[in-house]
Amino acid sequence: MLIVANWKAYVADIKKAKKLFAISKRLAKATHNHIVLAPPAPFLGALAAKNTSVVDFSAQDISATTGGAHTGEITASAYATSGATYALIGHSECRGRGDTNAIVATKLACTIAHGLTPILCVGEHERDGEGRYLATIREELTTAIEPLAKKDRTDIIIAYEPIWAIWKDAERAIGPSDLTEMVLYIRKILAELLTNKNSTDMLILYGGSLAPDNVRELGAGTGIDGFLIGHASTDVDTFALIVKQLAS
Repeated sequence: MLIVANWKAYVADIKKAKKLFAISKRLAKATHNHIVLAPPAPFLGALAAKNTSVVDFSAQDISATTGGAHTGEITASAYATSGATYALIGHSECRGRGDTNAIVATKLACTIAHGLTPILCVGEHERDGEGRYLATIREELTTAIEPLAKKDRTDIIIAYEPIWAIWKDAERAIGPSDLTEMVLYIRKILAELLTNKNSTDMLILYGGSLAPDNVRELGAGTGIDGFLIGHASTDVDTFALIVKQLAS
């Protein structure tokens, strides 16, 4: 399985970053899972330098610009040269800070243009009984992917992260049956966007209130290809337990 660890801003010193990197390398080797780390930008270059392990690195976000007079922005090109091979695009927290669907589409195109594999995050704020939340997922996927050339549309990983499920305990997070239905729905939309291509070749991840006591159930038989893990990925013991639950 593909496991993406989004450290967000929880890791504030290089010593802890190196410790998490070290345990990730051991876990990847022991469990045969593919682990991708998304550290804060200042640590990415230091960790990725001369990296010969099977662990890869991701940007937590990229700029919608390609360079120039944009103080504080970090471009896809800069991340690529720093050792990242993936980039999170459209994370719910970035959308909450103002990333519109149009901005997400621009970032997605920039990511692909600079050789990074985008992890496109989609998810509804709430799940209504009438199924209106499905339109949100369709819109987020379509507006991001449709502007791309058809040859680039398969070079994307989808991360489904329902915002209503974040910061819940395992019992109140999404269940396997609902996740299975959403994976099938996402693949249906992808099939419409991929002319003469098979949507089953694209990876779909899940993120939202993952813990050692629910990750195995969510990963078994739901059609999911891996997980996007947030806060839990910054605790060495918790992250180790989660990854070991997914040992192949």
